[in-house]
Amino acid sequence: MASAKRNHHREHLAYLAARIMAEDGTEDYSAAKRKAARQAGAPSTQQLPDNREIDAALRSWQALYQRDTREPVLRELREAALAAMRLLEPFNPWLTGSVLSGTAGPHSDINLQLFTDDGKALELFLLNRGWNYQMGDRKMRIGNRAVDASVISFVMQGISVNATLLPLDLQRITQKTGDGRAVERASMIQVETLLAPLSTPT
Repeated sequence: MASAKRNHHREHLAYLAARIMAEDGTEDYSAAKRKAARQAGAPSTQQLPDNREIDAALRSWQALYQRDTREPVLRELREAALAAMRLLEPFNPWLTGSVLSGTAGPHSDINLQLFTDDGKALELFLLNRGWNYQMGDRKMRIGNRAVDASVISFVMQGISVNATLLPLDLQRITQKTGDGRAVERASMIQVETLLAPLSTPT
C-alpha cells in the first residue's frame, strides 16, 4: 500500500512538473521538480520523479492538450533551428534539447552546441552580420572533464537561440544527463531529415 502511494505521488509530481515545463517553456528539470513539489505541498524531495518519468508525462500532456498545435509549433522551431545551424555551420553546430526530442512547446528556446576552439571568431562572425547577441556562461561536465562553457544567445525568426560553445576535441565525447542518459544531439543533416517527414506532400 505504501509503495502504491509513493508511486502515485511520483506520478502526480511528474505530471505537475511536465505541465510546468510545457506552459513555461523551460527545460530545467530540477527547477520544474522543485516547483511541482511546492505546488503539491510535498514536505520531502526524496520521492521526486526522475527526468524519464517527467518526459513520459510531458509527452502525455502534450498529446492531450497540444494535439492540434504540437506539430506546427515543432516544425516552426526545427526550421528556425536549422536556419541557425546553417548560419553557424563553420562552428560545427549540433541541435540538443526539447526541439530535438519533440517535447518543445510554443515558448521553448532552441538549444545548440557549437564545437570550436575560437570563440572570438564566432563573436566577430555575428558582429560582422549585424546580429545582436548576449553572452553568458554555464558549467558542464562532459566525459571526465569539467567545462566552463560560454553561451551566446540571440533571436532567430523570432525565437530565442542559446548556443553553447565547447572545445573542438569534445565533439566526439558523449555528454551525460544527471540521471546517466546520453544527451541526444543532431547534426544539421539529421535535422533536415527530421523535417522531411513533416513536409507537405506535393
